[in-house]
Amino acid sequence: MTPALILTVVLIYTILLFGITFYTSRNADNQSYFVGNRASPWYVVAYGMIGASLSGVTFMSVPGDVGTGNFSYFQMVLGYLLGYGVIAFVLLPVYYRMNLTSIYTYLKERLGVSTYKTGAFFFILSRVVGASFRLYIVIYVLQLFIFQAWGVPFWLTVLIFILLILAYTFKGGVKTIVWTDSLQTTFMLLSLFLSVYLISDQLNWSFSEVISQITESSYSDIFVWDWHAGTFFPKHFFGGMFIAIAMTGLDQEMMQKNISCRNVGESQKNMVTFSIILVFVNLIFLSLGALLYLYVQKEGIVIPERTTDDLFPSIALNHLGTFSAICFIIGLISAAYPSADGALTALTASVCIDFLGFEEGKYSEEQKTKIRKRVHVIFGFVLLAVIVIFHAINNQAVIRQIFKAANYTYGPLLGLFAFGILTKRNVFDKMVPVVGILSPVICYVLDVNSKEWFNGYKFGNELIIVNGCITFLGLLLLSRNKKVLA
Repeated sequence: MTPALILTVVLIYTILLFGITFYTSRNADNQSYFVGNRASPWYVVAYGMIGASLSGVTFMSVPGDVGTGNFSYFQMVLGYLLGYGVIAFVLLPVYYRMNLTSIYTYLKERLGVSTYKTGAFFFILSRVVGASFRLYIVIYVLQLFIFQAWGVPFWLTVLIFILLILAYTFKGGVKTIVWTDSLQTTFMLLSLFLSVYLISDQLNWSFSEVISQITESSYSDIFVWDWHAGTFFPKHFFGGMFIAIAMTGLDQEMMQKNISCRNVGESQKNMVTFSIILVFVNLIFLSLGALLYLYVQKEGIVIPERTTDDLFPSIALNHLGTFSAICFIIGLISAAYPSADGALTALTASVCIDFLGFEEGKYSEEQKTKIRKRVHVIFGFVLLAVIVIFHAINNQAVIRQIFKAANYTYGPLLGLFAFGILTKRNVFDKMVPVVGILSPVICYVLDVNSKEWFNGYKFGNELIIVNGCITFLGLLLLSRNKKVLA
């Protein structure tokens, strides 16, 4: 597949995306941008969230990671299911009852202004890092197979994508993203299913043979019972549960779409439907990974040096024909856009509401629109800078980088919300930022020294639970009943 053909596919897809953007952003205002006028159909939100949750990382790294971790990632996916239940029946009722635009306003009402700002800060940090990692993996592939051949520097490739994403999210915000995410989910799932079919066809396996070959291979092993391993079942399961709660339920980007539904009942339908479908979709991604490795073994193909991130694109673009390559590129682009469009909108919303006081009557609607657009553009260039920096230093599988970063940046959010919801105590609000900073630092020290200190124990995704607990305990030490501490 030539670079010109790949670029043509990307351009056609982008034009289609802009067509939907033009239609959905008509008569959009600030309420459309932030919460979609609270009129989003729940089933559209649920469907679109599949693509937004999976991203380019799942599309590439999860199949590639099967070679080293088998299906152990599915332990975490099972944990997600329980976490999404907590979001649906604990967090969403709180957000709707308080009629929130920014979910971090809850912290302000419950614990104080400094706690509120701390929560919003950790979201911004988490989302900038997460969105940059997710977008990086897609741009890396396009750079490798298109722009590098034409001598285009990596930073310019990133700039082109950032400008495209800025253009189609600039006006409509959430109102637009709810619908563009649905389009992108459709193409990503279509690409996934077609990729499985094309590899099976190359191997001359029927559907039943595909299932039997995967289940009989060592790749399909799910559960890990070695407590020293980072993928030990309780670590992965409960780590996945709390990662889902933190990265979805306490994340402005994901919740901004959920609270755009008409009422809490519809939002809960959205969350339950989305979570069940997501389990099966992740299982198919893992099955695709097993098929890729079985195909490589049968055909004697040399596995790429960066196995986890490069295996799927290498096979799809170089070994399965033009149609396979087109399917892969469409799927990858469909996974890329939701990683950044929702992040830009949510980051803009958080800064405007949580730090600039949009809901405090400081600005007219016209002033809000001008400020919002400026913030939106600034964050586009922040993502540009972080992606370029990450490209310069990255030396691990991207999926591990994302979840490792999440353990540190989402942990304090988990502790803050847990303290607010589970206790009736009030805190010394001005000291909360100190707790928020110390918790990840303590976790880092524990993580680095865990083997030596804990008889060979190695932290996995349960580190986010430890981080949240340290934050919770810190708040407990700064709290007392009834009287608010100034």
